[in-house]
Amino acid sequence: MDTVHFVLMGVCGCGKTTAALTLQQHFQCPYAEGDEFHTQENRDKMGAGIPLTDEDRYPWLRNLRDWMTAQARAGKPYSIVTCSALKRQYRDILREAEGRVVFIHLAPPYEVNLERMMARKGHYMKAGMLDSQMAILEELGADEAGVRISSAGEADEVQAEMMAWVKAQGFEPK
Repeated sequence: MDTVHFVLMGVCGCGKTTAALTLQQHFQCPYAEGDEFHTQENRDKMGAGIPLTDEDRYPWLRNLRDWMTAQARAGKPYSIVTCSALKRQYRDILREAEGRVVFIHLAPPYEVNLERMMARKGHYMKAGMLDSQMAILEELGADEAGVRISSAGEADEVQAEMMAWVKAQGFEPK
């Protein structure tokens, strides 16, 4: 059976890490925090409020893809990755991983997202970066495996909606 890789996607502050940890606990599987796969140069740029270019993102996306492939080659039934995956071309790179890649797009309303960003302390992504990410976000296409969750609720409500979708798709712990 192919490894299923769940990619929690969306703009900064949308709840990717919180949702990923819920999935990771459910499936008891490997989990990669996408931000940890950025080069130091990318971290420095983002910390200075400079949006990344596509060229900046490609090595990061390939690192994530390679990590997912390693999980598949190790025989893991599931893996979880957080990655903004804002453009289809970025998702195309992630889909190159061995196994099946499924996207869970967390898309709370802009105001909710901004409020979350403003509450963050010590994170290298600044609240102003939200606008630049929103500007390049491309919604999942009808031909892309995944779901868009646009709940404005608390984290537990978002996670309940996500888990209901996961179970409805027939994904069960192995």
